[in-house]
Amino acid sequence: MKVFLKTKNIRLRLIRKNRSQNWLADQLKVSCGYLSQLMDGGRNPSPEVRRRLMDAFPECDFDHLFIITEKDKD
Repeated sequence: MKVFLKTKNIRLRLIRKNRSQNWLADQLKVSCGYLSQLMDGGRNPSPEVRRRLMDAFPECDFDHLFIITEKDKD
């Protein structure tokens, strides 16, 4: 299984908090480039990054920030 960010929800949270994607990268302790890859779906967040994202948005639950997909079957 793979975990991806629900980018639309995260962008809405940033707008509501009047924060930037750079602020979020700082909160997650990742580079802006890596966060961009996460937001574009090119990378999957590690458990530690997922925890930090939930800490950045304590008003949100896991299912509001992430989507879990099944791995492609061979």
